[in-house]
Amino acid sequence: MGAQVGGAQEYNSDINVTPMVDVMLVLLIIFMIVTPLLQQGVSVNLPRDMVSPDEDGDIAKDTSVIVAIPDNNNFYIGKEQYPIDALGDVIKKRMEGKTPEKRIVYIKSGVDVEYGRVVQAIDTIRKQDIDKIGLVADKKKGDPKK
Repeated sequence: MGAQVGGAQEYNSDINVTPMVDVMLVLLIIFMIVTPLLQQGVSVNLPRDMVSPDEDGDIAKDTSVIVAIPDNNNFYIGKEQYPIDALGDVIKKRMEGKTPEKRIVYIKSGVDVEYGRVVQAIDTIRKQDIDKIGLVADKKKGDPKK
């Protein structure tokens, strides 16, 4: 037969590692992206030093219903104090005639108020067929250390 041009007849038995490294890096990247998506439950970042979102313009209106809870024993709508039992009736009267989009009750709670008192207020509001409840917080004024 003919003569071979440009090389020997030996076989190269060395492993070419470059394609194997490429495949392994691609698999590593895929697993790095997919692993956080497989996490069970909802990921929640707890606020540490947060900035409040933009304020809802309806809070400042005279027609809005704002329930203020300055301490564990007092509930106010406007400047009038109400017991928790009468709170539902007052809210129901103030919501009469409002469209479903405008049926929002805002809750302002003091720092020292127990969580259970806020839940009681939310429960009382929900019993009046009001699904939209806003929790109001003060905007961050800046770093007090400065």
